[in-house]
Amino acid sequence: MAILKKDDCYYLGRINKPFGYKGEVHIYLDVDTPEEYAELDGVYVEINKRLVLYEIESIRLQGNKAVVKFVDVEGEDVDRLLGRDLYLPLEMLPPLEGNKFYFHEVIGFEVEDEEKGRIGVIEGVYENTRTPLLSIMFNGKEILMPVIDQVILDVNREAKLMKIKAPQGLIDLYIE
Repeated sequence: MAILKKDDCYYLGRINKPFGYKGEVHIYLDVDTPEEYAELDGVYVEINKRLVLYEIESIRLQGNKAVVKFVDVEGEDVDRLLGRDLYLPLEMLPPLEGNKFYFHEVIGFEVEDEEKGRIGVIEGVYENTRTPLLSIMFNGKEILMPVIDQVILDVNREAKLMKIKAPQGLIDLYIE
């Protein structure tokens, strides 16, 4: 069984419940385009804070849900997998273009506001809020910027630069 670090992976979904009596499980896929995962041959399952590779024998998609049979997983082995999170290596993410981006890929990007000019570097992203927020460090202060289409003007991957149009007065709240 191969072992991989969680930092090198992205969250794919979760094993919800058993399906039938043949060792299959119902999984939830937390992805925008589940059909891209119809041919998966394996996933990493988080067990005791480690990611362990499980080979997939068969997978049947049903929207954002799927019925999966793992190789050599039967009976009690199925029960041990219930409720566990699933991951895939970052290199398996389909590439995004234009102003669409994965949060992990913009960490370290310089941010340039239409009005204020260069305002700092993206240090992280808060995802557990209603609208995701970029954490931008500016002279030792954190600026939180919403990740919405009206704000993100351009993402230049080669220059590691994101151009934004911050909501009126937002940056001033943080730097004054």
